[in-house]
Amino acid sequence: MLRVVILAVCLSSMVYCKPKYMDELPNGHNIPNPCKPGETWPASGHNDPTDGDSDINQFGEDFKHHHKEWNKELCMLDSDRDGKTNGAELGDPSCIWTHKGSHNLPAPTGHPGICEPVGSPACSFQGFSCAGGFSGKHHHGRDYQSD
Repeated sequence: MLRVVILAVCLSSMVYCKPKYMDELPNGHNIPNPCKPGETWPASGHNDPTDGDSDINQFGEDFKHHHKEWNKELCMLDSDRDGKTNGAELGDPSCIWTHKGSHNLPAPTGHPGICEPVGSPACSFQGFSCAGGFSGKHHHGRDYQSD
């Protein structure tokens, strides 16, 4: 029985994003899923909402480049090139949030790593669809609307 519990814990840590990174972002546990309104996308730096080991999206690359810390530079970037800064999408448009501070931030308005609205002409460059995810090299053919 203990082996089953240990295996379940190990597998769940491989399938889902790392919660410590969610804690490093404003509203990190509430980033909207652009494919399922009302649901969240826990692996914000990845192309798959549940797979912290899949392709890293541009927000994930930018987060990594900024030493996996939220700072003004990362906040002011528009990683997904949708015309809104990462901070605006995560509810920190003034770039004041710190993981140690307590700020009354508004709810996030978008996903910083996926251009929205998905499927619009303005976002066609990203090669992402809710029916098939990104067309990147590690895409697993998942349907992000029906998972």
